[in-house]
Amino acid sequence: MSPHYMPLVILVGAAFTENILLVNYLGMCSFLGVSREMKAAAGLGAAVTLVLSVSCTLNYMVNTYILVPFDMLHLQFIAFMLVIAATVQFMEMAIERFSPRLYYALGIFLPLITVNCAILGGCLFMSIRQYNLAQSAAYGAGAGLGWWLAIVAMAGIRQRLQAARLPKGLDGPGITLIIAGIMALAFTGLAGMLNIR
Repeated sequence: MSPHYMPLVILVGAAFTENILLVNYLGMCSFLGVSREMKAAAGLGAAVTLVLSVSCTLNYMVNTYILVPFDMLHLQFIAFMLVIAATVQFMEMAIERFSPRLYYALGIFLPLITVNCAILGGCLFMSIRQYNLAQSAAYGAGAGLGWWLAIVAMAGIRQRLQAARLPKGLDGPGITLIIAGIMALAFTGLAGMLNIR
């Protein structure tokens, strides 16, 4: 059984001390691909936060009320992916309807949220740690907020670097990976403050 952490503690811990992107390194491909401009990064971060929050909550219910009682835990990955895919599909339709500019700015990365390993990782962490419903919802929201915080920070830094003169070998992916490493060091340094495992 998981320790009885309050949902607020889990939310803060998932966002900062155990950031799913910079501590667990999940979701790096879209993080590196979309963090070139602030608006697209903020939009994708909000979408990932919403998908993680909804997916963790729904997957908790699927796991607790369907998979465990009917002894079907061997189908957990498939069931979790189905819930994630359905959530992303609804999200994609809503963004296309209400914000076409954001929809086109996100491009291929919006449907790729379905296979973003941060989403499935968050749902699996929630299941492995045996969180209850409130803890699962808080963990999903916190993990999403942490991912959003990381991608917005990276987008801000990359926009500032556009005006900087960098050595030719560091321009582009080189400096981006160095910045991601420094950000990961900063978030990993917070890990001793709060442990939600």
